[in-house]
Amino acid sequence: PNIGTGRQKCSIARVVLQEGTGQVIINYHDANTISWESLWIQYVKFPLVTLGYEGSYDVFVKAHGDGLSGQAQAISLGNARALLKVSANHKSPLKSEGLLTRDSRTVERKKPVLKKARKAPQFSKR
Repeated sequence: PNIGTGRQKCSIARVVLQEGTGQVIINYHDANTISWESLWIQYVKFPLVTLGYEGSYDVFVKAHGDGLSGQAQAISLGNARALLKVSANHKSPLKSEGLLTRDSRTVERKKPVLKKARKAPQFSKR
């Protein structure tokens, strides 16, 4: 099996790729039965669809942290990294789709005195 790790915001996804029938299992549940939107399922499968392997690999994922959006993007990155271990020839199509770059944006921390990271208390002139 080929293993890839993906991270996005605060979520971490460990992806295991095995040859199979195209089944996607996320946290011990089939992707079609869990309450994820179809958009997030498409995010997960996008690296496989890019290379034309959507029916030839089974994807087993353990993801935690953050929300569904962050987890789906972390799974996508882990999936792409696992596909790189299958063959080095996959690098150029995956890179051209932007699937190998980690999005480093995270939530900015809250500052003292401010209400949120940048939101200041209301100012009254009089």
